Amino acid sequence: MSTKVKNSWTGSQSSKHRAQQVSNSNKGGSKLREYIALSSVPLVLVLGNSMLVPILPDMERKLGVTTLQASMVITLFSVAAGIVIPFAGYLSDRFSRKAIILPSLALYGIAGIAAGIAAVSGSYTLLILSRAIQGIGAAGTAPIAMALVGDMYRDGEESEALGLIEASNGAGKVISPILGSVLALLAWFAPLFAFPLFCAAAFFAMLLLIQEPPNDKDKPSVGQYLKDIAALFREKGRFLLAAFASGSLGLFILFGVLFRLSDVLENPPHHIDGVAKGGVLAIPLLGLVITAYWTGHRIKSNGRLMRRLMILGLALMACSLAAAAFMHRNLYALIGFALLSSIGTGLLLPCLNTLITNAVDRSHRGMITSLYSSLRFFGVALGPPLFGMLADRSDTLLYSVVAALSVIGLCLIAGLVHPPDQVKG
Repeated sequence: MSTKVKNSWTGSQSSKHRAQQVSNSNKGGSKLREYIALSSVPLVLVLGNSMLVPILPDMERKLGVTTLQASMVITLFSVAAGIVIPFAGYLSDRFSRKAIILPSLALYGIAGIAAGIAAVSGSYTLLILSRAIQGIGAAGTAPIAMALVGDMYRDGEESEALGLIEASNGAGKVISPILGSVLALLAWFAPLFAFPLFCAAAFFAMLLLIQEPPNDKDKPSVGQYLKDIAALFREKGRFLLAAFASGSLGLFILFGVLFRLSDVLENPPHHIDGVAKGGVLAIPLLGLVITAYWTGHRIKSNGRLMRRLMILGLALMACSLAAAAFMHRNLYALIGFALLSSIGTGLLLPCLNTLITNAVDRSHRGMITSLYSSLRFFGVALGPPLFGMLADRSDTLLYSVVAALSVIGLCLIAGLVHPPDQVKG
């Protein structure tokens, strides 16, 4: 096993030292601008998918496609991203983070313009092709930004930045359906053309505001790199797989609960739709955003606190979902339990993000964060359909099953994730 991989918790101290020198020279407002630039990347990733959900019914009517065909606009994007993410992670380790993030943002935005043109011209084939290309571009955005945070910051600054990125991800989920609905009032395809503007803003923010620390280490051959990754999983596999599974589970439950809540709001006797429905769904998402930011700011490099908060978060998810199994017919109670579950997710994810980015040195961080992000993507994609299948049988069964899954996640963290008291970046 390469000596580069052996510092599983401490990472590469020399590169971290140079990264800290860069960070120390950019205090105050400059650091805030860095945080904003980094958080813009996951924000545009979320906007590129969730902002289109409100226009899917219009798309069916205008393009003359089925509901399944319209859903492929979302599915192909997610599948393409999930497949390409590990390759983007390797390339970011081989070259640099910005060398992957910037072209990816450009491809993401250009393909968005193509998708808009396809919608105007009525070409469904060009539309789904453009969306698949957007997914390829998306693969090199947020997952690589997470690795870049690990390169740039240490200790409290790293967890703070990762918490902000998770909060930005959640904020995107809050505003994207509302923004998509508002833009659709201009024209049903307006969200497709608006999105490239957000990509351009993120592109120039990353280009101008982020100074990536140098990486002057020799790059291993492809064969040695793969051997290092395999050795890493032999050494840290139980921790990494438990962390990956828990993070994917957290997002699977989050999106599944929101999907089910959305259905409940639309159907009798509530009939809440459009912007009003988006406002209700924003309640649990705001709980996630606020909690994720607080968690990232609070944990610093305290491994013992991270473990406690992860266990607390999963316990909160399990208890709230178990209660929902018996009280799901009361809309106010269901919204409250969804909020509590989202708060639990907000306690879990920033801790996992910090531990995973510190689990390896810089030369392999892009691959590890990308594998983690790929599983998160699939967790998001699987949530709505599986929740729908279970809800067709019984909401009591649905919430009982996901409560049990939360308990399994809690057992994984309690049994397999034991960070040191101080997680050194």
